[in-house]
Amino acid sequence: MYRLFAALDIPEEVGDALLEISQKVTGASWRPIENYHITLRFFGELDGSAARDLDDELGAISASQMQLRLKGAGWFGSSEPYSLWAGVERNDALNSLASKCERAARRIGLPKEKRPFRPHVTLAYCHGTPLHEAAVFAQKHSLFDSGLFWVDRFHLYSSWSGKGPSRYVPEAEYPLGPR
Repeated sequence: MYRLFAALDIPEEVGDALLEISQKVTGASWRPIENYHITLRFFGELDGSAARDLDDELGAISASQMQLRLKGAGWFGSSEPYSLWAGVERNDALNSLASKCERAARRIGLPKEKRPFRPHVTLAYCHGTPLHEAAVFAQKHSLFDSGLFWVDRFHLYSSWSGKGPSRYVPEAEYPLGPR
């Protein structure tokens, strides 16, 4: 069984800027730079056959390269924060690519994703983080702006748990078309 998701990589210089805003917040378990990504669709646990079918479907996606920008910061978990994140500026090409990944999942028989697509980069998982500290983090970094960066491919990743943070392994790469 493979725990799979499709995602966009974050350029190293953008990751470095994200590390700079990853500051002390009670209960925050900060993610290592190599785990920064923008999830397009989480697929969950799939066996080898379903994973191969998914790879075929994702490989058939036609989408263009795009420029993205990370902007602002926030948290998930309205009264009990469970993660801190950097936001992604609205981008129609990104939304379209996420929709195509959703349709690929549906074609191999996976259920529809219940949550709406909300692009972000998870910076930390929270364990008992006070709400006011999450709010201070979001306010302090509300003007965060990574600048524009190009995305020319997306990946299918497997997620492996163990001691410490999860390890994400790229299983397949899918180039995006010319701009």
